[in-house]
Amino acid sequence: MTDTLTSLPGSGEVAQRRLLQTPVPGPRSTELHAARGHEVARGFGTTLPVFVERAEGAILVDVDGNQLIDLASGIAVTSVGASHPRVAAAVAEQAARFTHTCFMVTEYEGFVDVARALNRLTPGDHEKRTALYTTGAEAVENAVKIARAATGRPAVVVLDHAYHGRTLMTMSMTAKHLPYKAGFGPFAPEVHRAPSAYPYRWPGGPERCAEEALARLEELVMTQIGAENVAAIVAEPVQGEGGFIVPAPGFLPGVARFAREHGIVFVADEIQTGFGRTGAMFASEHEGLVPDLVTSAKALGAGLPLSAVTGRAELMGAVDPGGLGGTYAGNPVACAAALAAIAVIEEEGLVDRARAIGARALPRLQRLAEDSPAVGEARGRGAMLALELVRPGTTEPDPAAARAVAAHCHAEGVLVLVCGTFGNVIRLLPPLVIEAELLDDALDVLEHGVRELAWSTS
Repeated sequence: MTDTLTSLPGSGEVAQRRLLQTPVPGPRSTELHAARGHEVARGFGTTLPVFVERAEGAILVDVDGNQLIDLASGIAVTSVGASHPRVAAAVAEQAARFTHTCFMVTEYEGFVDVARALNRLTPGDHEKRTALYTTGAEAVENAVKIARAATGRPAVVVLDHAYHGRTLMTMSMTAKHLPYKAGFGPFAPEVHRAPSAYPYRWPGGPERCAEEALARLEELVMTQIGAENVAAIVAEPVQGEGGFIVPAPGFLPGVARFAREHGIVFVADEIQTGFGRTGAMFASEHEGLVPDLVTSAKALGAGLPLSAVTGRAELMGAVDPGGLGGTYAGNPVACAAALAAIAVIEEEGLVDRARAIGARALPRLQRLAEDSPAVGEARGRGAMLALELVRPGTTEPDPAAARAVAAHCHAEGVLVLVCGTFGNVIRLLPPLVIEAELLDDALDVLEHGVRELAWSTS
């Protein structure tokens, strides 16, 4: 195990350095992007219109030969790095044996082995069971099904700024209207929204945030819904698409305690935060949370579609055989990838490396926030980091500034993402295998973009 960002094994075919051969996007990517418009539904957005030819570690190589530093990780998916040799070998070996049978038709060991690993790794030492699926939204949807079956209750409580997916149920649970919900109603019934403990934007100030947000959630449940009607409270331990919001300390433990007192299932959506991303195997561990159900995906499959619901055996057992499943649920190739990824995370000390990334990057981001009036707050845990951009001298969100900084980074060969309910947050999700020099280079580019923004608006 290591707390430093020393080099880790890779195939070595792609040098871990930024390299620009053409403008970004280059001519070949531009040509392919134009062709895409004639073939692909326009509802698929694009952060950066470059076409990737290969990827390794923390570097993406596009069709024009540019090498981009990847601070997105496919939205927290390639935490072990792109094309990790152990994952690639496991996938190839399993694909040569068989690619699919459907676990509900004939069984295979990989499914059981992944379930065993998740039962071991998720918080709590109680007896657990796991169900495997394909996407994060599918996992959240099934967590709701399980909670309803176990409690016999209909209602689900979620938080402001939440993101849980794009299916009907999870879209209903997601807070942000554009682009996720516009034009897609009516939405699923019995989904209720409570305030999120967002310290930077809490009206009473960060010191009162946890206590007041919890009081408002409790009041909502008790007076507007009825605790006896609530099957589940679903929360992200660090809110992702909503703005990488680290909740005020004590808020989520209070929510879990309230849920337990009223027989409500507490579900931790760890789809973006799981598998070392925040400097703990699961982000719930930072405050000693032991959820009743945990949903996971993204980094679990290291690039192959795999998700899971893991929870208390008595809750998971509330659904009769046939009530859970899916044709591709727990696909054997994806299971092989997951087992290899979990081994890499544990054996290469990637949870420690996530903490080291945070220790190296967050102070730089906080100094940038202190120096630049365009940065309202720098925040995050481990390798899940963000800058919230505002109009100088205010807390008013500035989405145009976030887009400008992201565009600067992209032009310089650093892939970053914009998120937040107000579209004003730059989020950083580097692979946990990123080397120190590469991380520093990417942060230099980001800092220059923020300072250039300050110059242009001063």
